[in-house]
Amino acid sequence: MRGRARTWRKRSVLPGFGLSLGFTIAYLGLVVLVPLAALVIKSAGLGAAEFWRLASDPRTLAALRLSFGAALVAASINAVFGALIAWVLVRYRFFGRRFLDAVIDLPFALPTAVAGIALTSLYAPNGWVGQFLQPLGLKVAYAPAGIVVALTFVSLPFVVRTVEPVLGEIDRELEEVAATLGATRRQTIFKVIVPALVPALLTGFALALARAVGEYGSVIFIAGNIPYVSEIAPLLIVIRLEEFDYAGATAVAAVMLAIAFVMLFVINLLQAWSRRRFGYGS
Repeated sequence: MRGRARTWRKRSVLPGFGLSLGFTIAYLGLVVLVPLAALVIKSAGLGAAEFWRLASDPRTLAALRLSFGAALVAASINAVFGALIAWVLVRYRFFGRRFLDAVIDLPFALPTAVAGIALTSLYAPNGWVGQFLQPLGLKVAYAPAGIVVALTFVSLPFVVRTVEPVLGEIDRELEEVAATLGATRRQTIFKVIVPALVPALLTGFALALARAVGEYGSVIFIAGNIPYVSEIAPLLIVIRLEEFDYAGATAVAAVMLAIAFVMLFVINLLQAWSRRRFGYGS
């Protein structure tokens, strides 16, 4: 083993691997692993019966169902329309393209509270958009639909920025070859282009989902925050902390962590399978 390690070190052309690896592990440990481990240890200290009682509380279940359900819907919407936006930005040259490209990144830079206030003013019953939806019986602000709108807004750039470079790498000769072999436009899109984009789409979907699940600032203004109706899990954690109910906050956070980890793990497995199946990296 020692001889193999020496041989491997001699073959490396980049110096400082040991130092950089140690710094990486220490940094990830302090920033990511230690806080998550503290949450797990704190929740384990509650005991199984107490943890189950707190986690299965109807208000907690309603908040978790709304948070993950709205995040799934928002990520799915962005997986479709984010890919369409990336397609337009990569494949076409038009006036204002650079401006449109810059607008995509606004949710990254805009404070989430500002985004929440802006969306609420737009979709409130007397807002610019809400005043037209209200007569149709469509209520967006102060309802679960408003949460989906806010989560879609904040998670859009993750899909666009993930799909865009992969789409640019796809050789257009493949499409021309498919056309010369008699493939229709529909067959070219769904049998040549879409399979190549699947790994990147799954990556963008996972990032958008993770961003949406933990979103707080942009949601609290537009949601209405009505228990059992439009109350998200991150807000419930804050409410438990303000009530000095640290055990309840810990239980909700631990359940969120477990569900998010399982979902991201499954998505990563699908992404690895699709990369092996279709051959394009994300």
